[in-house]
Amino acid sequence: MDGVGSFGAGRTGTAVDPITFAKQPQTILRVLSWIFSLVVFASIVNEGYVNLGSERLHCVFNRNGDACNYGVFVGLVGLLACSFFFLLDYKFSSISSVKDRKKAVMLEIGFSGFWTFLYFVSFCFLANQWSRTKVNDLPLNQGADAARAAIAFSFFSIITWAGLTVRAVQKYLLGTDMTLFTTEHMDGAAPTQPYPSNSPGSGPAETTEAYQSPPFTENNTAPTYQVPIY
Repeated sequence: MDGVGSFGAGRTGTAVDPITFAKQPQTILRVLSWIFSLVVFASIVNEGYVNLGSERLHCVFNRNGDACNYGVFVGLVGLLACSFFFLLDYKFSSISSVKDRKKAVMLEIGFSGFWTFLYFVSFCFLANQWSRTKVNDLPLNQGADAARAAIAFSFFSIITWAGLTVRAVQKYLLGTDMTLFTTEHMDGAAPTQPYPSNSPGSGPAETTEAYQSPPFTENNTAPTYQVPIY
């Protein structure tokens, strides 16, 4: 994992270099997941339904409307989620609270892992329904390319979302360097700087004078006795 500090990010308020950010493996996987989700969603919406001599449209996947609906749902939500997490990645270093960073990483782990599973189900479901599709159900081979594209990019999405899950787990295991954050940062509050002693807002400096007793001197000479005069 690149970066030092809390969960793979640098100190709070560190400026983000767009070029460095774009070259990160996590950013590349995020962009690929966004593109793959767009292809799955757009393929089914644009060419995933055919007209078989009636006003009613039928899904190209064995006339199973649930297959098309599932593919559209997974692709659309994955597309929106990629946009959200992309923005979160870019703003991650500006999150001052360690607890908030931990919550963000845990959210990414849960969602990425769950969407990896949903894309696996999408690939299996669409491939199964496509294998059962009859030639008569697709006159002039309508929608065949869109169906194959949805299946193929569902498979590719499994790989990219699994990679995002691994990267998020690595960030979580990296943990945090507690020396980079104050107690106020951990509690979610902004740190406050104490007033210097010579600032206008500070009160008069209290000075204490150390009292030192004079050293004890021992007089070894015997006292003289004077005879009184009557």
